[in-house]
Amino acid sequence: MSTHHFTRATRSFGFVSVLALTATLAMAGTAYAHAEVTADKPQALAEGVTLSFISEAESESAGFTQLRVVLPEGIAPDDVSLAGGPKGWKLKTVQDGYTVEGPTLPAGTDAEHKIRVRQLPDTKEIAFKTVETYSDGEVSRWIEVAGDGEEPEQPAPVLKLKAAAPGAAATSPSPAASPSSSAPPSGTPSASSSTETSDQKNTAEEDERSSPVLLIGVGAAVLLALGAGAWWLARRRRTADGN
Repeated sequence: MSTHHFTRATRSFGFVSVLALTATLAMAGTAYAHAEVTADKPQALAEGVTLSFISEAESESAGFTQLRVVLPEGIAPDDVSLAGGPKGWKLKTVQDGYTVEGPTLPAGTDAEHKIRVRQLPDTKEIAFKTVETYSDGEVSRWIEVAGDGEEPEQPAPVLKLKAAAPGAAATSPSPAASPSSSAPPSGTPSASSSTETSDQKNTAEEDERSSPVLLIGVGAAVLLALGAGAWWLARRRRTADGN
């Protein structure tokens, strides 16, 4: 096989490989849209903590209208208050957490809000299962918690906490939420029921959404197939030149 033929085959393989890898990473990036939480004082038993939440927009045609957050054990609905959010959005407590909702955000705009927490629990990390609702009725559930070393496809926002300060202690618990504030808002999805039926509801979604790991694996398989094809082509041309 001539040097010219080999160089041309190598360049073709490299170009196609770059395209395949770029497409794979682009698809994987789409699947990585998620919800996050941070804190100004991420420490167990810290008091008067401000938590900042961000939900990344996944739709190009509809905007967020509501976020539903399930509070972890150790934080009661009456322990939180809204410290910031989109203009016109309000916080309402429900039985196992709260909702923030208001005027529809522009399509493609991330939803950011902050809550003030009376005191964080004495633990290493806390998860805030989040249900996002769009103006077209689409619902995105970030409610899965990692377990047994497996990374969930739709992970709930998790906040890791430092060890409690020396001498820190839990304060007296807040009064139980009143029946009126505990009832989920009419017409909105319940995070409790969403959590309980997430497996069934996510089955169809899982069929439509490929996990990042699967997409990267497909990309690797494509690259291997292209490499084998380039090797076969080079060998065939070498044999033809020899004849």
